Amino acid sequence: MRNNAIQLSTTLLYVTFFPLVVFAVLLACVLSFNVDQKNGLSFSGPLEDMFGYTIQQFENSEGKWVLIGSPLSGQPAKRTGDVYKCPVGTGDNKCVKLELPKNTTVPNLREVKENMTMGSTLVTNPNGGFLACGPQYGYMCGQQQFISGVCANVSSSFQILNSVAPAVQECAKELDIVIVLDGSNSIYPWSSITDFLSRFLEKIEIGPKLSQVGIVSYGETVTHRVNLSQFDNTPALLDFVKDLPQQTGFKTMTFLGIDTARKEAFMPERGARPGVKKVMVIVTDGESHDFHNLDKVIGDCEEDDIERFGIAVLGDYNRQNKSAEEVHKFIKEIESISSQPLRDHFFNVSDEFALLNIVDALGSRIFALEATTGNFTSSFEMEMSQTGFSAHTSKDGVLLGAVGAYDWNGTVVMQAAGETIVPGKKQFYDPEIEAGYEGLAGYLGYDVQSASTPDGVLYITGAPRYNHTGRVVIYRLSETNNVVVSQILKGDQIGSYFGSVLQTLDVDGDSYTDLLLVGAPMYMGSERNEQGQVYVYKLNKFEHQFTLKPIHQSCCTAHSDSCTNKNEPCGARFGTAIAAVSDMNLDGFNDVAIGAPFENDHRGAVYIYHGDKTTLKEKYVQRIPAGGDGEKVKFFGQSIHGVMDLNGDGITDITIGGLGGASLFWSRDVAELHANMTFNPAKINLQQSQHQCEHGGRKSVCVTTEVCFFYSIKSDQQDLDSFAEISYSLTLDALRAKARASFIAMDDKSDRRITKAFLIRDRERRCVNQTFMMSARLDFRDPLLVSLEFGLADEDQGPVLDENLPKSINKTVRPLYITYKKHDCTLVGRCEHHNLTGFIYFSSMVIKVNDKAKIDVNINVRNSKDNAYNTKVILSFSPNINYPEKDCTLNHTKVECAVGYPFLGSNSEFLLFDSEELPSTQGDNSVQISIPVKYEAGLTFKV
Repeated sequence: MRNNAIQLSTTLLYVTFFPLVVFAVLLACVLSFNVDQKNGLSFSGPLEDMFGYTIQQFENSEGKWVLIGSPLSGQPAKRTGDVYKCPVGTGDNKCVKLELPKNTTVPNLREVKENMTMGSTLVTNPNGGFLACGPQYGYMCGQQQFISGVCANVSSSFQILNSVAPAVQECAKELDIVIVLDGSNSIYPWSSITDFLSRFLEKIEIGPKLSQVGIVSYGETVTHRVNLSQFDNTPALLDFVKDLPQQTGFKTMTFLGIDTARKEAFMPERGARPGVKKVMVIVTDGESHDFHNLDKVIGDCEEDDIERFGIAVLGDYNRQNKSAEEVHKFIKEIESISSQPLRDHFFNVSDEFALLNIVDALGSRIFALEATTGNFTSSFEMEMSQTGFSAHTSKDGVLLGAVGAYDWNGTVVMQAAGETIVPGKKQFYDPEIEAGYEGLAGYLGYDVQSASTPDGVLYITGAPRYNHTGRVVIYRLSETNNVVVSQILKGDQIGSYFGSVLQTLDVDGDSYTDLLLVGAPMYMGSERNEQGQVYVYKLNKFEHQFTLKPIHQSCCTAHSDSCTNKNEPCGARFGTAIAAVSDMNLDGFNDVAIGAPFENDHRGAVYIYHGDKTTLKEKYVQRIPAGGDGEKVKFFGQSIHGVMDLNGDGITDITIGGLGGASLFWSRDVAELHANMTFNPAKINLQQSQHQCEHGGRKSVCVTTEVCFFYSIKSDQQDLDSFAEISYSLTLDALRAKARASFIAMDDKSDRRITKAFLIRDRERRCVNQTFMMSARLDFRDPLLVSLEFGLADEDQGPVLDENLPKSINKTVRPLYITYKKHDCTLVGRCEHHNLTGFIYFSSMVIKVNDKAKIDVNINVRNSKDNAYNTKVILSFSPNINYPEKDCTLNHTKVECAVGYPFLGSNSEFLLFDSEELPSTQGDNSVQISIPVKYEAGLTFKV
């Protein structure tokens, strides 16, 4: 480092200024959170049973529990699924199966509980107890199985209160079926017709309060072969039709046969029952000879609510090689006979033998009528609904997603105050705008949520397959319980499953929803993998509109380890599970946990995001990876729940499930640690003897650093006498290669860094003092930087420090600016006057004096700008002049006088650091003076 100087000689006055260098120190970014990943509880179960697919924290009078869904429990036989209760805090983490499928039943049904997937949906009830659903629960109507779904409403004492199955309808078991057979001569062989009848009739349950079957045959004439009430059991009818005779005839009077069956076969005298659904099955092999009666006869059937199934047998057409036009005309006639929609009611077969091939299809269409209350199979709406595929409990009731309703377009069923609300199939879309909606199979109801606003409740449901990109519907219910859609959020990538996961969040705890998070777990990332994405929508509580702010997490940004190999698959499916987690770090804001179960070769991980006022911080604060044996637990992060304090320390804990197990993680308490530094003296003056000390035989200026800490634990559950060990380190001149000061140690050793630890009590303020000594070097142009780093001595024990507070501080000790006379720049570091560099030139001159003459030299130096370092005045004189040594240093013919430490400012250097002087005024910062001297004179120069 060069010294700055002012030199005065008979030839030159030279002034140089160096600026003060300014340093900026950035505090390290701390990403810590208080979930204890090393301790906690683990619960394990069969991976093949999907144990851990759903989880819920639960509490009752018996204690605290983790409920774990296992939707394929019962492998490999029945796979009914179930829910386990796992105790917390008892020392025994053995889980017990609740046997819910055995006790979940709907009266008066032929239930099918195999593969019912009980436990695939699991939610706790705000009023106590919980709801567990098996969306694959089915029942039989005749030979048809319907998948309506069922939920078990379980009390807080693990007793089933009732079964919730709003989509189940009592089977309309009574059907009056009349078969109208073409028996004309062209039917050949007749035995194939009787074989078809036998195969078809054996699937029909005939009996009192069941189905009845009548048979009418026709050709040129019509004959009643079997009346509806003639047989009361299926075997008897089967025995009869084995020998059923062929009608014969050279004409095919199809509409005569249909009209006769309508008017006579469905009469009470032949056994027809009032109010029972009427079904007619017409089998014919040729174009009718009374086609002109079609409109009237079929119109009469419509008036009588007769549902008709038409079967066209093309055997005779093929045998006679009839033209395609003739075949087409015949098929169009039989289509006109059949009810709508034709895909459910019309069949055609190549010949009589092929009739056996349509028996199952025809039977399933007719048996479907046994589960519907309408007159046609088109009323088939909720029978395959899978109600309970998703569930959400709110203060208004229970929302149940039904993805299979209305041909898998889906709907949401609500149960409130003893009332079941099932929206119509067109209430979630506008048929004029979305004409093709019915064929989209959007899976509406894949997930359900509700949002609380000052004006009431908004209901939210996702349809992840809608238009292939998915969407989310926000709606209200009108006073008449109709759906009123208020907003639609749309996905932006095909196949991303946008809307398959929903979660609302009240960040600030004011009882109103702040955010809606929408998962798109199959969102394709830049590396063409399903990395997943979560969309965060902020709710305008008064306009009831959500605005978007997407976040996503890929394996190459989630944690550094996964970025070592850029070719590693990043299919994490981030957003498969999203959970609103009650305030975990006691900062007053609720948090969010997001699962990425496919990360790290399907082992999985969970990311925690911190609530911040009414939103979320963009960066996750903790990543919780799957631990233990990766072969036992897969897809860690498939399920998440965190709303309860399960160990009694007053802090919310988090439970995370994967397939094959679940883990309960304790949340550690959070403490605030504040620190401050002060210095005595506050500024350093190396010229004065004040504050000097001696160490190791050397004297220099010493500064005492007082470091004060205040430690407080956030929760109210902690013992006020509890202690924490605080570790801290002080570093001098951290940004310089060689420090200009060192700490004074008791062992006479000195170092620029000192590290110590001490105990501190909760809510205690404690101060410690450390003294450092300035070096002997006069290099003190810049302030001395003192860095303090502090934290817990043992970060694995006790509370963690609040991640929002700094863990280090930096302060500087500045030099004391000393000047002479009244031009004092001590406190401000820069003055408002111009800098001045003076150049004084003398021509050849001789100063004659008497032997006892005394020469007085007065030099006034004023700093009027930024700081100059180690300023000196040097006076040179001829050897014949004696200088009396006083306060200055004499070196032969030069006198060196120290003016002061950082003192004079440099115009040229200072301009690099935002000089306040305008360029227009810088011209007077230097001057050249030339004075010829001819006579003896006494001269005084003032600068």
